[in-house]
Amino acid sequence: MKPRVSVLTLGVADLEQSLAFYRDGLVLPTEGIVGREFEHGAVAFFELSGGIKLGIWAQDDIAHDTGLPKTRNSPTSFTVGHNVVRREEVDEVVEQARRAGADVVKPPQDTFYGGYAGYFRDPNGHVWEVVWNPASLPAN
Repeated sequence: MKPRVSVLTLGVADLEQSLAFYRDGLVLPTEGIVGREFEHGAVAFFELSGGIKLGIWAQDDIAHDTGLPKTRNSPTSFTVGHNVVRREEVDEVVEQARRAGADVVKPPQDTFYGGYAGYFRDPNGHVWEVVWNPASLPAN
């Protein structure tokens, strides 16, 4: 397998609510929900940098597609990292997420490795880390 990720899909309880959070609250570019014409096919994709897409798909539809039962996961079993170029952006992004309806679980603060980071949970409990790491800055 080549070390490449092209789509990261989050299972969500309410597709419309999640679309509003990511599109309107975090202002991620999207064409909205597509695939409504297919049973279990409604999904939304958001354009991220580097050609990666973030998908949101109803948990019930993922369970149907995979054949796996829907179970409750620990919120610490998976996080999504969002690296920023400037330290101040951590505060800006976490505040933007809070205004959009996110639960700030750890306000931005200095990290043990010399960076600055904070955590929020989206409306479905997915944990996002917003981080400024001077040793690993993303390309603009």
